[in-house]
Amino acid sequence: MKIGMIADDLTGANASGVRLSKQGFRTSTIMYSAGIPEEPYDAIIMDTDSRYMEENRAKHRVEAALAELDTWGAEVLSKRMDSTLRGNVGAEIDTILQQKNNAVAVIAPSFPDSSRIVSGGYMLVENVALENTDVAADPVKPLTQSWVPGIIANQSDYKVDSIYLDDLLKSAEHATKVLTDKINNGARIICCDAVSNKDIETIAGAMKNIDGPFLFPVDPGPLTANYVKQLSHEKYQEKNPVLAFVGSATALTGRQLEYVTEKMGAQVIHADAEMLASYTDTWIEEVEHVAAQAGQQLHTSEILIITTHKPGFGLIDLKKQSSKEGYSEDALAKRIADGLGNIFRKIMQDNDLSKTACFSSGGDVTASICAFARANGIELKDEVLPLAAYGQLAGGYFHGLPVITKGGMIGDDTAMYKSLKFLQTTLMERGGNNHDTKSSNCYTNG
Repeated sequence: MKIGMIADDLTGANASGVRLSKQGFRTSTIMYSAGIPEEPYDAIIMDTDSRYMEENRAKHRVEAALAELDTWGAEVLSKRMDSTLRGNVGAEIDTILQQKNNAVAVIAPSFPDSSRIVSGGYMLVENVALENTDVAADPVKPLTQSWVPGIIANQSDYKVDSIYLDDLLKSAEHATKVLTDKINNGARIICCDAVSNKDIETIAGAMKNIDGPFLFPVDPGPLTANYVKQLSHEKYQEKNPVLAFVGSATALTGRQLEYVTEKMGAQVIHADAEMLASYTDTWIEEVEHVAAQAGQQLHTSEILIITTHKPGFGLIDLKKQSSKEGYSEDALAKRIADGLGNIFRKIMQDNDLSKTACFSSGGDVTASICAFARANGIELKDEVLPLAAYGQLAGGYFHGLPVITKGGMIGDDTAMYKSLKFLQTTLMERGGNNHDTKSSNCYTNG
């Protein structure tokens, strides 16, 4: 996915661009007088240096930058604006709208992390109305009001409308409907409230959900970053689900699983530990059953968890099972881990998962996954969290498969979530990892 951004100031361009680079996109800021380089960048930010220019010159520069980005093949477009609305904001938006038929600009000047918010259309900077800040005394383009729709309407020839906080707080679906209605009523510029990062995520989600008109964010960085992030997840979701294998039986693992399912909407498949703790046909039956169930859910899941940890159920009685099977308790415990390892290999080999990710919890499960992958070892790359290492499988069926290994008793309730988010970022950075035939990304928590 190619991302193009037009900024009116170099420091602002860099500040917005680095948010994209942190998501894994190879990003470069380009000076107005320089052309787009031939290197394979994912995001190009063109600085027009037009904030304090005469309006017609600013429009000419934006038009030229847009033409270059179109030639480069930008699929997503963003207009970077100053967080206090300085410059030729309306005129530069108009230039893009003139060049892009049926396009709609979605404005969100808010930058909550920098104490800039918009509520009821009014912009506050560190709880002070915009017109009472230093921008009111700007020697070139002073701002004498705080109502964002009014500021933009005074600078633009297009219909301006607004989405206020009450519509954003109801639900993402409601925000999508409101945005759709504004567009259908002819608005070409839509100004949005936002007092938190969650509000900005809601706006980005509403934009992502709309088909038809070409929508582009106008903001100081947060909306663009969220919009691109959501588009990227949607683009790679079907091709790159993160597989999670959780065998740890600790209470901490249970809390980590609960946190992940709540925060990430992960789908969970429960493997029957008692059926896997066996050398009878039940072992292969459960392996086949879980692998087939995973295959059905795989391409509609962003995170798919396969686990023997079932809330409300205690540990299986391995002593009783040992007497029944005639094998030691240690052998049966290993049989459970090997069941998850075999499920892992079957899922990988039975599905087109050359671009995906995987999570496994429990040291014995980690060892079994490596064994069933016929890996020689793990090439270590980074530390994700204390005592949580990131690397890649070396050798075997899935050579190059990225892995994170973490002990079942390591980290707080958010540790698994943070590790899975790390893998999702890795997938976006690589555009989906391409490793050897029948390979994937794997997270191991053991």
